[in-house]
Amino acid sequence: MNILAIGDIVGTVGCQFLRERLPSLKKAENIDLVIANGENSADGNGITKLSAEFIFSSGVDVITLGNHTFKRKEIYEVLDNSISIIRPANYPENTTPGNGFTVYDLGRIQITVINLMGCMFMEPLNDPYTTIDDILKKTDTKIKILDFHAEATAEKLAMAYYLDGKVSAMFGTHTHVQTSDERIFPKGMGYITDVGMTGPYESVLGVVPEIAVKKFREKLPVKFETASGKCKLDCIKFTINDKTGKTVDIKRIELV
Repeated sequence: MNILAIGDIVGTVGCQFLRERLPSLKKAENIDLVIANGENSADGNGITKLSAEFIFSSGVDVITLGNHTFKRKEIYEVLDNSISIIRPANYPENTTPGNGFTVYDLGRIQITVINLMGCMFMEPLNDPYTTIDDILKKTDTKIKILDFHAEATAEKLAMAYYLDGKVSAMFGTHTHVQTSDERIFPKGMGYITDVGMTGPYESVLGVVPEIAVKKFREKLPVKFETASGKCKLDCIKFTINDKTGKTVDIKRIELV
């Protein structure tokens, strides 16, 4: 089983580059399931119904989200009615639109995809450890994949050690910078601290560099704009044994 996890898709340019490169990548790497973080897929952050549909039609199977999930109110109803778009599960359960995990049916096998958000330097959501423990009690699929949307590398690594042997693979999102620490943990969990970004290469996490510099130098509010030009697609391929649910190979990929 080959599962591809794609880093945060940024704006229209990121969505268009995804459409250009994903079909051939899926064929070349013999991909069975594609997961992509889409919380920045709308220009100016957030996700819209239109950007979600574009991502799905480009070849993605499951969209995960993060701290910009609820920026566009139009997505609330979509989240309530979709089984293929999931938001961080540790938002308050009874008042938050959408679901924090899904079970994707490939016919011959079912795969649980989970979305969590970290708490360090982020919103103080419910405890991610308790949240994922509760989710794991609800699903018995052999293969389980987690997108942990978090700022701190230490928080991601701590979660990885906690989940080794409980999930098949965990990939980090949010920082938009692909890390070079992909590995398979002792009990068979595939891992990378951050899978990276899909969007403009000459940018500050997708934003026009001059605007980002102005923000950091002058400390005043600015309107972020998505950069243009050459793009990249950051992703990671997990090869997972269908019978054991363990990662047997991991491959970090950057396409430009």
